Amino acid sequence: MIEDTFRYQGNFWIFGSRLHCSRVANMDNAYVQSTSAVLKHFDVQEASGLDKSAVTASRQKHGRNALPEDPPTPLWELILEQFKDQLVIILLASAAVSFVLALFEDSDDWTVFVDPVVILTILILNAVVGVSQESSAEKAIAALQEYSANEAKVVRNGKVQRIKADELVPGDIVKVAVGDRVPADCRVLSIHSNSFRVDQSILTGESESVGKGTDAIKDANAVKQDQINMLFSGTTVVTGNATAVVVLTGSNTAIGDIHENITSQISQPTPLKEKLNDFGDTLAKVITVICILVWLINIPHFNDPAHGSLAKGAIYYLKIAVSLGVAAIPEGLAVVITTCLALGTRKMAAKNAVVRSLPSVETLGSCSVICSDKTGTLTTNQMSVNKVVFINQQGSGLEELTVEGTSFAPEGAITTSNGET
Repeated sequence: MIEDTFRYQGNFWIFGSRLHCSRVANMDNAYVQSTSAVLKHFDVQEASGLDKSAVTASRQKHGRNALPEDPPTPLWELILEQFKDQLVIILLASAAVSFVLALFEDSDDWTVFVDPVVILTILILNAVVGVSQESSAEKAIAALQEYSANEAKVVRNGKVQRIKADELVPGDIVKVAVGDRVPADCRVLSIHSNSFRVDQSILTGESESVGKGTDAIKDANAVKQDQINMLFSGTTVVTGNATAVVVLTGSNTAIGDIHENITSQISQPTPLKEKLNDFGDTLAKVITVICILVWLINIPHFNDPAHGSLAKGAIYYLKIAVSLGVAAIPEGLAVVITTCLALGTRKMAAKNAVVRSLPSVETLGSCSVICSDKTGTLTTNQMSVNKVVFINQQGSGLEELTVEGTSFAPEGAITTSNGET
């Protein structure tokens, strides 16, 4: 009975009147399977696609067809990040010490609090510059991600419909044509043109498009470039049109593996950060030694009658030693560095380069040579029309049209040289 099977094997469940097996899941080796075997694995027909209940069950099991995104950094975390710098920590400590010493001053004049107030003001300004720059960069990146939203043409319940790419599930039947971006890793089922080629440079770095087919691959260890019956998420169709079945989604796709490898890498401190950390360590040691030496040198004067007692004399010279140490700290260095990096970020933004983290500006500035194999590695790998030049109707000259919009946002007006839209 079905009930006994469910309890015994633990890999079957009922949805309505249909029985679905838990083996209907991601398929890692679809390229070595025949098209009929792949369709059987997902219990789906090429002509009809999945029904609503199967889509719901698969989405609950596999989630959205999207790469995991880091949530936006909270404001409090951005603020806290500005105070994690070693030099800033030293300045905070010096401000705290200056404030404590000011409290012990016999004078009631408010000027004794000038030092700690000035230091704290500098640190607050430094934090404001850093937070405003990084938050604006995150907003710009979020805006760019809105433009990259993709759609997919899918067959469900026997009907062809357009849905958001992140709503795809394993087993979905998708149709792709020239110019389409492949929404998930798919196994080609049928080709409806004389040739069908895909640009896979985003994965392999090869600029030449790859011809696709439907036959199974005999080599179980074939690399991505040799899996000619597979379509990979993020690649672009350059010739022909075809029908395919989704076999891998989200983080399980080829582009998902690359994303996981990149995000799992531990970021190294920038050269400037390392130098500042070394400077902070050295500065802290030097200041500590100076304070101790100044205090020790004045031990013979602790019992001076002008101080009233030995303890008061010790405290008096301790304040002098600490004040000398605080004076040796370059309060303006942190804000100068942050301001310089912020100015560099603004210059890059003017060149349409969005910098998410301020230290990245210094990292790029430290590069003497950037080796890039071709267009598409550092760009969107998409062509867009800026101007159209054609012969006028009289054949007497050329006319020029200006096209607005970019590959990120393909929207805008087309205007003539006279300014007419």
